[in-house]
Amino acid sequence: MQKLTIVGGKKLNGSINISGSKNATLPILAASILSKNKIIIQNIPLVKDVETMVELLSLLGSKVKLTKKKKKIEILNNNKLSTFAPYKLVKTMRAGVLVLGPLLARYNKAKVSLPGGCAIGPRPVDLHLGALKKMGVNFKIKNGYINAISKNGLIGNKITFPKISVGATENAMMAACLAKG
Repeated sequence: MQKLTIVGGKKLNGSINISGSKNATLPILAASILSKNKIIIQNIPLVKDVETMVELLSLLGSKVKLTKKKKKIEILNNNKLSTFAPYKLVKTMRAGVLVLGPLLARYNKAKVSLPGGCAIGPRPVDLHLGALKKMGVNFKIKNGYINAISKNGLIGNKITFPKISVGATENAMMAACLAKG
């Protein structure tokens, strides 16, 4: 077992609170679309992208309650959601495209704006689309939107990405949750 030995003038003691991870919270929020049960997520980071994803889920029709003081989100999707994720929200954060897989899994269709909001630079969604295509999704990209439909529902398949993509992997895994096979 590895250990870290600190040699100094004072012994360390006390405790600290570790905040939640934005990069974990955003796909978890998107994955909530897959369930009709009440979902509670705690220790969420209070950052703009999380607030924007909450706003996007609300716009889709999710019943979302964000309690900032407790850093807690409650989500209920027991109603029919919209399958349209508009530019005004998706453009502001890269993770907005993560609703594509769950919407396709639940409704076999989605219209999601191409994402933005990445300080790293442009990162295309071709790996997301390639994975979902292997699951039976057809796409048309028109006027800045991904129009996706799966006439026969999603079908499980072996997916190998040509390069590493965390977001594409998350989208494929979420879509696969409700796929046949």
